[in-house]
Amino acid sequence: MTENHRSGPDPGVVTAARAGDRAALEHLVTACLPLVYNIVGRALNGHADVDDVVQETLLRMVRGLEKLRDPSAFRSWLVAITIRQVRNREQSRATDRERRAQLDDAEAITDPALDFAGLTILRLGLTEQRREVAEATRWLDPDDQELLSLWWLEETGDLERAELAGALGLSDRHAAVRVQRMKKQMEVSRGVVRGLAADPRCAELDGIAAPWDGTPSPLWRKRFGRHIRGCGVCAGLERGLLPMDRLLSGLPLVAVPAGLDPARVLAHVTAPHVTAPHVTAGHGTASADSSGGGGLPRRRHGRTGRRVGKRMGRQLVGKQAVVGGSAAVAVVAAVALVAARMTAGPSAPAADTAPPPTPVAVASPSPSPTHSASPSPSATRGASPKPSVKPAPSKHPAAPVRVASGAKKGVGVWTFNGVSQALAASGASWYYTWNTRHQGVTTPSSVSFVPMIWGAASVTDAALAQARAAGPYLLGFNEPDMAQQSNMTVDQALGLWPKLMAAGKVLGSPAVAYGGDTAGGWLDRFMSGAKAKGYRVDFITLHWYGGDFRTPQAVQQLTSYLATVYARYHKPIWLTEYALIDFSQGTRFPSAQQQADFVTASTKALDALSYVQRYAWFGLGADPAKPSSGLFTSGTAATAAGRAFQAAR
Repeated sequence: MTENHRSGPDPGVVTAARAGDRAALEHLVTACLPLVYNIVGRALNGHADVDDVVQETLLRMVRGLEKLRDPSAFRSWLVAITIRQVRNREQSRATDRERRAQLDDAEAITDPALDFAGLTILRLGLTEQRREVAEATRWLDPDDQELLSLWWLEETGDLERAELAGALGLSDRHAAVRVQRMKKQMEVSRGVVRGLAADPRCAELDGIAAPWDGTPSPLWRKRFGRHIRGCGVCAGLERGLLPMDRLLSGLPLVAVPAGLDPARVLAHVTAPHVTAPHVTAGHGTASADSSGGGGLPRRRHGRTGRRVGKRMGRQLVGKQAVVGGSAAVAVVAAVALVAARMTAGPSAPAADTAPPPTPVAVASPSPSPTHSASPSPSATRGASPKPSVKPAPSKHPAAPVRVASGAKKGVGVWTFNGVSQALAASGASWYYTWNTRHQGVTTPSSVSFVPMIWGAASVTDAALAQARAAGPYLLGFNEPDMAQQSNMTVDQALGLWPKLMAAGKVLGSPAVAYGGDTAGGWLDRFMSGAKAKGYRVDFITLHWYGGDFRTPQAVQQLTSYLATVYARYHKPIWLTEYALIDFSQGTRFPSAQQQADFVTASTKALDALSYVQRYAWFGLGADPAKPSSGLFTSGTAATAAGRAFQAAR
């Protein structure tokens, strides 16, 4: 039974499936899943709800199949169902947002590299102009995202114009007008992508981008586009642009993630005791219970567990596009706000090294400017973040923990009461302080110190001398892609890199805050520049923060990101900051038990990855009066996460 893109499944297969043939039904679901996944993924811009909407669409397709009168019209009928589910989900989210307007329970957005544009770029290995088209899709108006999902498939040969128009409830003529309007927005967006990625960037455009939070949005598309149209420097950006239709023609569909298993959909349909799931705003598929309960698994937020893609006036790039069971993760427009200072932070560094005195968080997601938990140049102390779960006082003292140590296990450290005692009790085999010195910390005999050159101001003779005396390793710049952190251009970092190499240490790359796996991202451009100049980079340094507090999903999102970065650079990885913290709106922490469970599961997973040489939890210190990811509130008092970290091998 032959099938092709434009005609869809053979009518005989549809007829057999409609009559109850199980094999035909399985074949039908499997065959239509890629089309549904690509429509939903692009329409929702890779939001965490993609998997839920896809599953709901398939369920409705299977349950409504017996009402389909014309088997040859199956694909048009399916596309219409898919678009209807996308719209239902958007309406439900809008209603839910109104109800929750005063609640601190906004939907999480995942890592920017996990949006559908980033997924397309990574999975399909797009060439430069095709990559720019994929990135430009992030700048569209919400209504045009839906249209784009169909038009893209029309251009790649997977849909016909009649199917596109029918799914939108438009005449062919009206659909053509809508498509032309959307394509004009796309052309403006392509110019914006080129303008923001230019190196060097137009100085006037750089000034306009200064207050931009890094999240693509229609408003900023219009502002940047207005400048580009009237700017003599940027006027040449459009030269050499090929028509989008030509670029998209012949592209394959993006592969469906393994987590979307047609067999599970069919099993759910045939289970008599399970009611059909219902997609609710930002909450995924509601089933008997959050773990599945006989139904399909619930996905409550995606971000990619990780931090919302921070974009501080730099080029937006997607983040890990290959997150195992949830390859489509969110990059939804979010407003970056400077959030509360996280628990405690490193003490102010010495003037000669000039690293930041206090960790701060910049809120946003995924999604997509986000935060930074790293030490920041600003010494300002903000209000404490509002805890999402208030810690309950323990009625019984915690049982003693047998402290384990491992060569990989490390921690980020700042000064607090009892810091040296806590470090010795943590089981960490190494630590760092975002500095070339460890003032206020006595290094235990079983623990090694790793220095860091934090930023441009830290590249001094004194700091480099301290680094040379501190051991075999040296960490590069801290989050140069973040305005609140070392805030360096790629050219600036490359210009200073020979001085770090001259220290003669095993040298780690700059630790980007996000998008380490993304083609054209800050790290990718740095690594390409280093290769072109013959510079040495011995290992890749990364940061990761998860906004999905479910342990299995968070661990999967983390390890998938690391796997994708390793596949891109084929160098050992040091994960020097990581924890569960949701920066989607403000700063939200999981419960103490959730954080502890993640410590246990993540350390086990990281220990099993041969290319992960070291990892460091963020961080050692914790304020007992505030929620945090810290391990110790004093030299002897470990948090739940701290006890889990102690026991981790």
